[in-house]
Formats: sequence, C-alpha cells, structure tokens
Amino acid sequence: MITRPRRIALLLALFLEVAWPSPAAAHSLPTRFDPRENAAVPAGPVEVRIVFDGDLEPAFSGIEVTDAAGRRVDNRDARVDGKTRRLLRVGLGAMRPGVYRVSWKILAIDGHRAQGTYVFTVGPR
Repeated sequence: MITRPRRIALLLALFLEVAWPSPAAAHSLPTRFDPRENAAVPAGPVEVRIVFDGDLEPAFSGIEVTDAAGRRVDNRDARVDGKTRRLLRVGLGAMRPGVYRVSWKILAIDGHRAQGTYVFTVGPR
C-alpha cells in the first residue's frame, strides 16, 4: 500500500513532468532555409540563410557550405544577422553546377545546441 506522503510526492512529480517544459522543447530549430532543402536553383545563390524559431548566440553559431568533393565554397563569413538574432547567414563565392551540402551548428540563447545538414543543387538535377 502506498502511504499518503508517498502518494502526494508521486502526484507532485507527475504534475511537474506534465506542466514543466522539457529542455528538448526549448531547442531553437530551423523554420526556413534559403535555398530550400533539396532545391534545384538555376544559378549559384549569393548566400545561404537559415531562420530559426529562437534567438542565437552569435559567437557559437555558424554555417559551412561544401561542394561534392568536400571543399568549402562559402566566404567563411557566417554570422547571426544584426537585426534579428534568429537569422544565420553565410556568403557564397562563384558556384559551378553540382550538389552542395550546408552544415550548420547553433547555440541558442537559452544554452541549447543544435546542428544539422541539408543539400541543394545548382543547375539542372
């Protein structure tokens, strides 16, 4: 039989589990990619832009863009936008037709880290 104090503790724990947001819910995640994931663009874009659903820490957030051979094609100027801390961007140099991989890592202002990759194609698929 469960004692009354133990029953109260279990109910309190259940309440906190349901009512308190989990740390995973606090992660900032991408809401928009430009170019889009798996997009085929006719010419190389000037930059890659990723919008997140939370503000980012500029010193610990970045993007790298590589070609099919793994060579970096970005300008190594990844930055969080000065007007909105939810926008991460990096400039691109001249791009030949081919598949490009975008790799991003961020640190949200709440301290949570996230990372991911996606590809897009320049020229016809």
